[in-house]
Amino acid sequence: MPEPLWIPSPDRVRASQIDQFRRGVADARSLDLPDTNALHEWSVNEIGPFWSEVWDRVGVIGDKSATALRPGEHMRHAEFFPDASLSVVENLLDGRGAAGDAPAIEYRREDGLHRTLTWDDVRAEAAAFGAALSELGVEAGDRVAAWMPHMPETVIAMLGAASVGAVFTSTSADFGTAGVVDRFGQVEPKVLVAADGYLYGGAAFERMGQLDEILAELHSVERTVVVPSLGEPDAGSVQGAVTWDEFVGPHRGAELSLERFPFDHPHYILYSSGTTGKPKCMVHKTGGVLIKHMQEQQHHLDIRAGDRLFYFTTCGWMMWNWLVSGLATGATIVLFDGNPFHPGPATLFDLVDDLDISLLGVSAKYIDAVLKSGLRPADTHRLPSLRTIASTGSPLSPEGFAFVYDGIKPDVHLASISGGTDLCGCFVGGDPTRPVYAGEIQAPALGMAVEVFDDDGRPLGPGEQGELVCTEPFPSMPLTFWGSDGDERYHKAYFDR
Repeated sequence: MPEPLWIPSPDRVRASQIDQFRRGVADARSLDLPDTNALHEWSVNEIGPFWSEVWDRVGVIGDKSATALRPGEHMRHAEFFPDASLSVVENLLDGRGAAGDAPAIEYRREDGLHRTLTWDDVRAEAAAFGAALSELGVEAGDRVAAWMPHMPETVIAMLGAASVGAVFTSTSADFGTAGVVDRFGQVEPKVLVAADGYLYGGAAFERMGQLDEILAELHSVERTVVVPSLGEPDAGSVQGAVTWDEFVGPHRGAELSLERFPFDHPHYILYSSGTTGKPKCMVHKTGGVLIKHMQEQQHHLDIRAGDRLFYFTTCGWMMWNWLVSGLATGATIVLFDGNPFHPGPATLFDLVDDLDISLLGVSAKYIDAVLKSGLRPADTHRLPSLRTIASTGSPLSPEGFAFVYDGIKPDVHLASISGGTDLCGCFVGGDPTRPVYAGEIQAPALGMAVEVFDDDGRPLGPGEQGELVCTEPFPSMPLTFWGSDGDERYHKAYFDR
């Protein structure tokens, strides 16, 4: 049996939210749940009661339905909280007790540019963006698209869109014309938010020329909002475009709309990679992604109100959506835009120390790259606030596991997590009450009935290699794929065999 790299102390286990949840459920329901293995077993055997408990204990704000799960004739027809209604904006901007002048968003760019937005700042700007959309005639179900760097205006555009019930979708600013059109062309947005450019690795990349090319293909766009990133863009050079301030400014001072929509109201459209044809457009549910993210973040990664939450991502990856959901727990989200190795490999660890980050989220490739660079943050940085390092994107090598504890911080919870765009969340991930072993993911996510199947759909035993599947419904399953035949394509993608 290999030696664990990290064992949580008994005090840390008792203080963790997942252990408090386990004990609370056991007491409330008179269940024998001695550990998180037993809690997981209960969560997949009693799916409705489990998610009902999650709603209450993670703090979802809304009108909760008496029925937590209405089974369907097929897994994908199951309905969670069928009579519930909620506002994702109300949940994300409640603050969970934070003062209005406390930071909600900390933004840093590779060139040193930094901005802090308070909870009141974000509420006010989201209200103004939502009011501007309403004046333009954007209604519930219309699409608002963002071709943007990882900056506060992208978050605010999503919040403003959600406040009026519009469906938000985004891609990274480094996507080319074809990649943007292949995605947004399918969903026909009414509004496009785009930056004038972005920085990466010390170089500036101007995007106004490509914006003209994109708009020539996106005939549904009625208003283009240009965000200054590199300077003061000449929005007038782009047909039908206005600057961010021209669009939002007249509506500053508007009241934030907290209209509640059904649990399954469409919230995001996310995209597959498009390697085998046009990207699949996955429509995700407002309540489904909210409760899934809050459960993962609070229980599996022990994120709490007042924490500083960071994940290195772009607006074209589902981890952007996941990161923004951290606001719903009352965490300050940290946005970094640029090359994480510019000007050197210490950049993100400087960020941890400067901003007292609690959770550092990166890719496995990033950890291996830091190892190869020769940097040892354990020797060069303090990192007192850092409780958790999350790794995803690809399997973390055993050497990467060992480096985290030897070269970064010996007393940190390393959570290797795995999920995907299809569920906008995790199948398997961290558990702050269990030991960490090199090369292993700690546990299945609560509420996820994960198994490993062979090519013929038969379950495999321990140690056998196959396909990771989930055999029971969960709230963040896609609502459908976008388009008139979306239900058929959704079924074909996951359930034909």
